[in-house]
Amino acid sequence: MTALPIPNIELQHGTQIPQLGVGVFLVEPSETESVVSTALEVGYRHIDTAAAYGNEAEVGRAIASSGLAREDVFVTTKLWNADQARAADAFQVSLDKLQLDRVDLYLIHWPQPMFGEALGAWKALVDIAASGRAAAIGVSNFEIDHLQQLIDETGVVPAVNQIELHPLHQRRELAEFCREHGIAIEAWGPLAQGKSDLFERPELLEIARAHGKTPAQIVLRWHVQQERIIFPKTTRRERLFENADLFDFALSDAEMSVIDGYEAGTNFGPDPRTFDAR
Repeated sequence: MTALPIPNIELQHGTQIPQLGVGVFLVEPSETESVVSTALEVGYRHIDTAAAYGNEAEVGRAIASSGLAREDVFVTTKLWNADQARAADAFQVSLDKLQLDRVDLYLIHWPQPMFGEALGAWKALVDIAASGRAAAIGVSNFEIDHLQQLIDETGVVPAVNQIELHPLHQRRELAEFCREHGIAIEAWGPLAQGKSDLFERPELLEIARAHGKTPAQIVLRWHVQQERIIFPKTTRRERLFENADLFDFALSDAEMSVIDGYEAGTNFGPDPRTFDAR
């Protein structure tokens, strides 16, 4: 199986992460093994899952049956909120389900500031990284003050912050903080989850026509040119190919500015400051 020509981004400490991957959020466990197997067959080498998704075991089976060398597949999983006080044990459960002895990236899924457990969880992740069982560690959905606490208290900067980010919700202040601290941004919901009129906007349609691409490809390219890591969700083989067809063209500064102008502060996911699901 030949890998798609997807560039890598270098994280702190030298870990290389493919800029485009396949996420399995809201993919039913019964479908996950097939979706991941197809993605690996198509040429993807970056799979993003989480304990909360309930499909780590299926991801693990797909990787095991792929025939690919372990070092050829980048695997991310995440620590669930209810497990922040027992992160080391929860991490081992994830490894067992994935049938792996290490992951490439391990993230704290949500900051949960109302419970005050994220700092302790981060210290556990630092220990996990030191053990070699996670090549890189990071966080998901963390705001600036949440990130600052981890950095101030441990001196260890997260390699990644995975956040909701799309043209309608660009998180510019947070993105700048991450850039200044060398924290790579992974954008979840990079296409606004199909919950807006984004793909019907005349300017975006015009840019798509000019490049012979779809509006979705234009938005994904907008992310790519800002060095974000993305995993647009799909379970369809043809869409896997389409989502990866981003690296043979470039948007002009003027075209980038059009999409920059769509900022509206509109989020479709939970507010990280108040989200308290356990």
